[in-house]
Amino acid sequence: MTFLQYKNIQLHYTSTGKGSVIILLHGFLENLSMWNEIVPELAKKNRVITIDLLGHGQTENLGYVHTMEDQATMVKFVIKSLGLRRVSLIGHSMGGYVALAFADLFPKNTKGFCLLNSTAYPDSEEKKTDRKRAIKVVKQNYKTFIRISIPMLFAKKNRVLLKKEIDQITKEALKTSKQGIIAALEGMKIRKDLTSVLHKNEFKKMLILGENDTVLNCEKHSKQVKNTNTEYHVLPHGHMSHVEATLGVVSKLKSFS
Repeated sequence: MTFLQYKNIQLHYTSTGKGSVIILLHGFLENLSMWNEIVPELAKKNRVITIDLLGHGQTENLGYVHTMEDQATMVKFVIKSLGLRRVSLIGHSMGGYVALAFADLFPKNTKGFCLLNSTAYPDSEEKKTDRKRAIKVVKQNYKTFIRISIPMLFAKKNRVLLKKEIDQITKEALKTSKQGIIAALEGMKIRKDLTSVLHKNEFKKMLILGENDTVLNCEKHSKQVKNTNTEYHVLPHGHMSHVEATLGVVSKLKSFS
């Protein structure tokens, strides 16, 4: 475990392996531990860096709204601090939003990106309303919010089959502070449409969606990669592909890296 000081807060990251650099960015309510099964595989041929995003894991809160650009700028700080130039980014859900913001802000530092159960589309008005409701619930009882939210990220058929894994993910999620949860919800709610980034051919691009994803409708979100030269895969599971279809995800990410 390694820490950096960033704008007077503690920033947590890990670095494993040697070779081309891959940055792994976790999703909302997650932390860098979500990549524990995947890092050893990717690190066989790459240098793999995992980062706790703002307000998650052991990285502290920077403010009361963490925009995707705030997160991306923090990732850039890690890269610069480690003396790195061009990197590939793999982001799960919110981590994908951060990867896109990074590619948009720092194209010269971006070799490519993979969106794992993620999207370049902004929140719909309906989704923004859902996030506002979620913020109210979090303010009342954030632990109940977490315990209800995590199982719903999985395909219905996996909620019993993967109960042990869901319990562990919930345990990790409960380490997230109320401020960190709200700041992330506020940041995701106001994020920009970044489908234009998918049309930039200087990046290697991959999109992995879950056929039974309860968060991102597979049919709707597959349309974002049309005519973009983006490699596209659908896995027969939910929003948590890295847990529900670990071997399939590892296989796809190895080919990406």
